Amino acid sequence: MSNTTTLPPSLTVWFLNGPNANLYGLDANKTYGSDSFPVLQSRCEQKAASLGVDLRFLQSNHEGQLIDWIQEARGVADGIVINAAGLTYTSIAILDALLAFPGKIIEAHMSNIWKREPFRHHSFISKAAHGVIAGLGGDGYEFAIEAVARLVRSASTQQQKSA
Repeated sequence: MSNTTTLPPSLTVWFLNGPNANLYGLDANKTYGSDSFPVLQSRCEQKAASLGVDLRFLQSNHEGQLIDWIQEARGVADGIVINAAGLTYTSIAILDALLAFPGKIIEAHMSNIWKREPFRHHSFISKAAHGVIAGLGGDGYEFAIEAVARLVRSASTQQQKSA
């Protein structure tokens, strides 16, 4: 008898970060916490590994690059976690790309967008998301990875039961 813990089958998640996320931890007001972007990436990679998730953690300041990654994730990734940052409130193109993605999607924000400026209270990408996690800083990033993994695995279990 083995004492090793068996993880569920591996799945792939792409975690996409939008404009200025690379500057996390440098904000004097600490709106986005004190963890730097490399620290957040490391935390997310450790969380993903503990869940048996292959994580691709990406950041771009360019809308088109985020759209390209969402399109590339089709047929490769089981789920996407996205913090589109400032593009959350402006990008119909990112919404359209997410709506074409067949897997599970979690929208994540470091800050509580509903406690901030009124223009941040409407997210275009929420229409494509299965859930939203906001205001929990780096912990929210880890929760988002766990949430998307649970959603993917639950859907897979449901499909197996109905087959």
